[in-house]
Amino acid sequence: LPYLFFPSLLLSSLTSQLSYLSLCLSVLLCGIIDQQQKVICTKMQIFWPTLDPPISVYPWDVSRKPLCPKSPINPSKTDMKINKVKNHLNRLIPKRSFFNVNTTTSAAHSVATILNPKATYCIGDKLDILLVARDYSGQRKKYGGDFLRARISSPDLKAGASGTVTDFNNGTYLISFILFWEGRVTLSLLLIHPSEGVSSLWRARNRGYDKVIFTGQFANGSSWVFSECGLVLNTSAEMCPYLDPRDQEAFYCVKPPHVSCEALAQLKSKNKAISYLSDLEKSLFIRSNVGVEILKSFHPVSVSVCSKQTISLKEKCKPGMWSPVPTGYVWNNVWNLVTCNLSHFHTETQMNICLKGKLIYILGDSTTRQWIEYFIKNIKTLKSIDLHGFGNLRRQLVVDLERKIYIQWQKHGYPLVGSNSYSAKENEYIARVIDRIAGDKNTIIVFSLGQHFRFFPIDLFIRRAINIHKAIERLFQRSPETRVILKGENTREMNDDPERLSDFHGYIQAHILKDMFQDLNVSFIDAWDMTIAYGTNNVHPPQYVVRNQINMFLNYIC
Repeated sequence: LPYLFFPSLLLSSLTSQLSYLSLCLSVLLCGIIDQQQKVICTKMQIFWPTLDPPISVYPWDVSRKPLCPKSPINPSKTDMKINKVKNHLNRLIPKRSFFNVNTTTSAAHSVATILNPKATYCIGDKLDILLVARDYSGQRKKYGGDFLRARISSPDLKAGASGTVTDFNNGTYLISFILFWEGRVTLSLLLIHPSEGVSSLWRARNRGYDKVIFTGQFANGSSWVFSECGLVLNTSAEMCPYLDPRDQEAFYCVKPPHVSCEALAQLKSKNKAISYLSDLEKSLFIRSNVGVEILKSFHPVSVSVCSKQTISLKEKCKPGMWSPVPTGYVWNNVWNLVTCNLSHFHTETQMNICLKGKLIYILGDSTTRQWIEYFIKNIKTLKSIDLHGFGNLRRQLVVDLERKIYIQWQKHGYPLVGSNSYSAKENEYIARVIDRIAGDKNTIIVFSLGQHFRFFPIDLFIRRAINIHKAIERLFQRSPETRVILKGENTREMNDDPERLSDFHGYIQAHILKDMFQDLNVSFIDAWDMTIAYGTNNVHPPQYVVRNQINMFLNYIC
C-alpha cells in the first residue's frame, strides 16, 4: 500500500478511497488486530512520532484517541538523538514567567563595569566587563538567560570583532573582548532580548508548524489549481503525501479534486495571521526593545603596539580546523582568523588557479546563492548554463570548459519560505543530493542550513542536520578525499518578525550545527561570528562580506 507511512492524523481522509484500509482501521479500533494489521500500525508508528506534532494539531480535542494502539516499538536512534538535543536545549532555556514588563531585564538599568581598567591597552590584551542585569525597577535579576551580543569596532579602520558572553545564571555576566588592532576601539553590548523574551520565543517556536501557509500550484490541463500545503496540516481532507521514508521527512498538500498528486508544479508561501505570544509577551519585541545598547556611557578605549610584544607565527588554514569564538576579526574590511593564516584569493586569476579542475556543489538557501552569484560576477571565464528553471530558487550551473571548473548551486528541500513561486519538482533534501555524489579529491560540497527553519519547531532542524550528518558519513566511506565545508548561518535584520525570525532562533541553530559536525572532517565557515564582527545585521550581507566568506572557502580547498 502506498499509504503505509501516513501519519495517523491523515488516515481518516482515505476512507472513501481505500476501503480495505478503512476496514483495517475499523478492525483496529475494535481491538481485533491480526498480524498483517500489526505491520500496518507498526509502520505508521515508526513514521508518525518523527514529526513530533505540536499540541496545536489538535487544539481543542484533547480526548482524541490514537488510531493505532501503543506498541513496544523503541524510538529510532534518530528520535533519541533529537530528544537528547531538545532536552539539552530545554535545560539551557528554562521557562521564565512574568506578569509585568517592569520585572524583565532593562538595558538602561543594568550596570556594566570594566574590570581592571587601563589608560592604554596593548594589542592582544583581554578586556573584561562585569554586567549586573537589573529590571526596570532597578532590582537585580536573580537568574540569567538574557540574549546578549558583544562587539568591538573601529569604524575608521573598518575593523570589528565579536566578544564572548559568560552567563553565571544568577543575573551576572562576564563579557570578554580580545583587542586585536591598534587605535581607538568602541565597545558595544546589546540586549537583544531579555531572558523572559527568550523563554517566550522558545515556547512559541515549538508550539506549531502553522506559522507559514504554503500554497501548492497543481497543473490541471491548461489551467492551474491551488491547494494548501505544509509540513503538518490540521484537516480531514484527502492528502497528497511527499515522503522520504528512510530519513523520515515529510511534506503534504491537500489533494485537489480530480487532480493527481504528481501534478504539483510550484509552491509559494506567506505568513499566517497567528501568534503563540500573549499581548504582554509581544510588548517585549517592539523595535525599541530589541537590540538596546547597554554600554551607552562607555568611552572608546585606546589600544597600542607594546614594545615587548612578539608576533607568533600561525600555520596555514587547513580543512577540519575549528576555532573558539571569536574565530577571527575584521581589519580594513578583511577577515582574519585567529588560529591560522588566510591566503588571499581576490583576483580572477587567483580564483581560477584555485578552482581549476574542481567540481563544486553549493547547497542551501539564498545566502549560499550569493556565492555562485559572486563567482559569476567576478570570474568572467565562467559561463552560465541555462537549465530552464525559473525564479531566484532555480538551480544554477556555471562552467569553464577550458579549466574544467564546474560549480552548481541548488536549494535545500522543504521548507522554503517566500512569496515568490518556485519549482516543486526540484525540491531535494541535501542528504539525498550528497548520496548521489560519487566524490573524489577534486569534488567539494558546501552546504548551509538555517534561515528557512526559524519558522518551525526545532525538531525539524535537528532531524535535517542529523540526516545530513549521516549522508556525509556515507560519503566519506566511499570517498574520504572529498572535501565538505559547512557555511554557518548569517545574522539578520532586527526589525523583522521576532517570533518567526529572531536571531535567537538562528543562534540556537548555529550552535546545533557546530556541535553536531565537529566529529567529522568538515571545514567550518563561522558566518555567525563573521557577520557580528562586520556588524551587518543583514540576512544577505554586502559583497565584501561574501568575498571574505568565499576567501575562507578557497583556503580550505587550495
